[in-house]
Amino acid sequence: MSGESLTLDCLVHIFSYLEAPDLLRIAQVNKTWLEATETTSLWRNMCLNQWAFCNISVIPGMQTWKKYYLQRSNIEHKMMSGRPSVDYTCKAMRGHEGEIEDMAYLSPKEHTFATREVKSKVCTVSSDGTVKAWDAQEGTQIWSSPKQETKLVQVITLPQHNLVVTGDLSGTIKLWHGDTGEELGAFSADSTFCPAVAYTINNKLFLSIASSSEKIYTLAAPTLSQISCIRPFPNCGVNLSQCSPDGQSIVVLPLDGNDAPKVLYTHYATNPEDDRLMFSSPLPINTCVFVTCWLPAEPARIALMHDADQPYNITTFDITVQKSKYKMNIVAQQVATFRLPKKHTSIHHRTIAGFGKQTLVIALDMELKLYSLNGTELCTFQDHKKTITSIWVDPFRVVTSSLDLSLCVYTWKNENKMPSLISRYHLIGGSHRWSRGFTNVACDDVTIVGVVAQVDQKDILRVYCFDL
Repeated sequence: MSGESLTLDCLVHIFSYLEAPDLLRIAQVNKTWLEATETTSLWRNMCLNQWAFCNISVIPGMQTWKKYYLQRSNIEHKMMSGRPSVDYTCKAMRGHEGEIEDMAYLSPKEHTFATREVKSKVCTVSSDGTVKAWDAQEGTQIWSSPKQETKLVQVITLPQHNLVVTGDLSGTIKLWHGDTGEELGAFSADSTFCPAVAYTINNKLFLSIASSSEKIYTLAAPTLSQISCIRPFPNCGVNLSQCSPDGQSIVVLPLDGNDAPKVLYTHYATNPEDDRLMFSSPLPINTCVFVTCWLPAEPARIALMHDADQPYNITTFDITVQKSKYKMNIVAQQVATFRLPKKHTSIHHRTIAGFGKQTLVIALDMELKLYSLNGTELCTFQDHKKTITSIWVDPFRVVTSSLDLSLCVYTWKNENKMPSLISRYHLIGGSHRWSRGFTNVACDDVTIVGVVAQVDQKDILRVYCFDL
């Protein structure tokens, strides 16, 4: 083996263990060599080490692993440093005549980095009764629905189907075409606001919606025709968790503390002719559940924040379906439980999100905390001066929004084999003369979008576009 070949093999091995910022520094020092080499294994290993889910074979216009790595690592570096006017541009998107109640990305997660043609599409619903779609890069509105009879309070986007689901205060669920805003279907539960959950079984899209009239409806998309209607608790309204990562489980939460949560098995909710068990036995929680989150790296591991009295308990369960020839059981096995410290006895706002298999990201008023499932506090941040209103968590970063009119951006790191966060920078949302603070935040690979509550109650989107 020649010396040149041996050196290249060593570089492939070493680079596969480095993270993007380190590789970018190497590229800056020896940029000519890195850009000149066409060694497929080098670039492939670097890509897959940093972004295990990338697949250039399905991305239009992507010619080489090198192009993918150079473009994506460049944008990751900019999203990590966050220098105004250098790394990103800021746009304000206006058009709603009321408060923005919810938002979500409609564009796919995977952008075509090598083509430099990225488009982030965001959908919002408002108290003005409209759902709107926005082009984040252009800072413009794409389409808007006609004004609905009552205010819209929930939006669910389904990028793989190019569909948008909305819910209003009267219990009406509607489905919209993602490109045109055309209304495709509607269903009324004749109830107050009905939270909806979307999921896919065998490439077919379904919605389950909870009502204050004690029922859970399951609908088939795109017509929103009713498949089943079930009543999990007598004389009690219900709420729903999101669907589990494996698409099989939804935790049904009673609206009072007299009943315990149950697990709904989605297969049987969508196949009511199958008379086997649809719900698990009640979970061993006899107090009110406030918020829930799934751990994304497990098929069905859920954490529930609960208790009638502060401080709160956080209990984690693994949900499994045990089948035999004649019997099926939905089992919720407790993994861990812990109680938040007593200093958190006057919490007014709480948000929880999962990371990996073992980590919880929790916002408690102005503090951001990382906990293990057994209650070990991994790190704490007090970067905000007012209440944290929402948190965004993905495999690369955490972004928080706050009533102090700022967004805080953090990136993940491993410290002694345990996940931790590094506080990177603040994004400022304007002036308190006109604004009351950020109320929501979301993020994709190239943009960060925040909802800014305005003093005149005509909320806007503040978009931070990171340059390729």
